[in-house]
Amino acid sequence: MTMDGEDGSTVVSLPLHIILFPILDELQHTDLSAAQTLRAAFSKVEQKNPGFSQDFVNGILKNKSPSVDLTESLLKLAAYDSEEYRITLARARVPQLNEQARRLKLILARLPDEANDRPQFLQTIKDIASAIKDLLEAVNVVFKNNEAFRRPEHKRALDQHKKEFITSSKNFSITLKSYFKDGKIQSVYVSAIHLVHQTNTLLKMLKSI
Repeated sequence: MTMDGEDGSTVVSLPLHIILFPILDELQHTDLSAAQTLRAAFSKVEQKNPGFSQDFVNGILKNKSPSVDLTESLLKLAAYDSEEYRITLARARVPQLNEQARRLKLILARLPDEANDRPQFLQTIKDIASAIKDLLEAVNVVFKNNEAFRRPEHKRALDQHKKEFITSSKNFSITLKSYFKDGKIQSVYVSAIHLVHQTNTLLKMLKSI
């Protein structure tokens, strides 16, 4: 499962960012050099061979845990609080933005465990809609209260990423409507993972400013 990156050419692999990178984040506490080497190697191979990370993880799962569903597992792991997506700038309202993004990902990650509980599933959908709204409001507040974010080039980047995030949110809503007709829950999980990806991409853009 791959998606276009921020510049339209970089391939972003969700298994790489949601499974492998967090493992390497832990490894760097005991062996920084090895973690950095593996991180660079996986990134390079993924760029040249999109989908490598997914095949790598799938291969391990089929060998060790053949009953594990990768799509469902990716969504459950989406709530992992990776340093890569945490904005550490000491600027106004940034902590609230981090919290809203994490809240959205936590709620999305609940979907697989609640799919068979109709009342709870419907409540989770409402919670997701609320979390999306709160995250967008938090982004707007951060830009309003931090001069560096209001520069023309930064505003253009924000507008583009917000547009992509909103599109992903609408697609998630459309997928949900289809699910209530066809019952294809895997499509909901995939759409939710796309929304996680857009949330992380938005965070990375803000972190880079």
